[in-house]
Amino acid sequence: MRALTYQGKRNVQVETVPDPRIQDPTDIIVKITSTGICGSDLHLYEVLGPYLDPGDILGHEPMGVVEEVGREVTAVAPGDRVVVPFNVSCGHCYMCGQGLHSQCETTQVRERGTGASLFGYTKLYGQVPGGQAEYLRVPFGNDLPIKVPHGPSDDRFVYLSDVLPTAWQAVEYAAVPPGGSVTVLGLGPIGAMAARIALHRGAGLVIGVDLVPERLDRARRHGATCLDLRRHDKNLGDAVRDLTEGRGTDAVIDAVGMEAHGSPVAKAAHTVVGLLPDAIAQRMMETAGIDRLAALHTAIGLVRRGGTISVSGVYGGAADPMPLLTMFDKQIQLRMGQANVKRWVDDLLPLLTDDDPLGVDSFATHHLPLEDGPRAYETFRNKADGMIKTLLIP
Repeated sequence: MRALTYQGKRNVQVETVPDPRIQDPTDIIVKITSTGICGSDLHLYEVLGPYLDPGDILGHEPMGVVEEVGREVTAVAPGDRVVVPFNVSCGHCYMCGQGLHSQCETTQVRERGTGASLFGYTKLYGQVPGGQAEYLRVPFGNDLPIKVPHGPSDDRFVYLSDVLPTAWQAVEYAAVPPGGSVTVLGLGPIGAMAARIALHRGAGLVIGVDLVPERLDRARRHGATCLDLRRHDKNLGDAVRDLTEGRGTDAVIDAVGMEAHGSPVAKAAHTVVGLLPDAIAQRMMETAGIDRLAALHTAIGLVRRGGTISVSGVYGGAADPMPLLTMFDKQIQLRMGQANVKRWVDDLLPLLTDDDPLGVDSFATHHLPLEDGPRAYETFRNKADGMIKTLLIP
């Protein structure tokens, strides 16, 4: 089969690799029909290379049609249409029972001290082959796949793999009161969808912050009050407080993470780590705080006293400095974590209708052949060609 593989920093290639096969009696093989490129894939492209090997298959936002099932699979059959969550979760352990599928005890990567395995996402999360490929082996075939109806285009359902549950959890964790206010930092796919979900769930004011004109325009068209970081960089706090009676918003969603604009020292550290041998780079990442924390520090400044910060953007540093005095003084509540995909499916499926209240049918800005994957990664990294969300078609 053809698959998009990691080959080195800023170097991904589509190669011919062995087809996946049934390994356990509850496995299924899915023929992929659409697979997204995620903002966190750029972390692999740029920063987390020390935890990848050349040839690793990337991607964690796939859907397709069941091609083959193991002998103990009864929940799906060949020909069924399914979305594959990015968490590799069993559905039956204690953590899955708590709705914490991203902490699944069956697939936790204990030797790394991390949570559940993830498709296509480094040795830190199990080094499981990903879904930017023609076929994907999916374990836990009776519990993990999300069965969806035939008929509507893939665009209707593919975001159940990551974008929708990640954005839904970001809003849930933000605990925006009815009619309340929330600032969304970063209007990439997750931030843009979080803004839409917050409005759908009854927020009275959603402020979107970004510096890419296409992202700002799109969020504005879907009801957000947008602030251009290029204009408000030094006085963003004042601009938000002007919109909220001087308090700041009830909540802030950090949908940026370690790629934050305005962290030159940490950006230099990212560059240095990328030049080191993998073994040394891993030790440095695991013992030093190298994240670009501008977005998180901004969130702390923007949220009102007693408010909540919800972090959905990915951070990778193990010893990042935090302004705990300010956080304590402002009585800030902080929630974060990988999305627990299966926990939110029942909330989201009723919204994936012809009425399309969240605008999923037109959410992708680009549909490209899998073979164009390397070019798509470069374009996405450069925020060029109006690219916000890309679906690759094997």
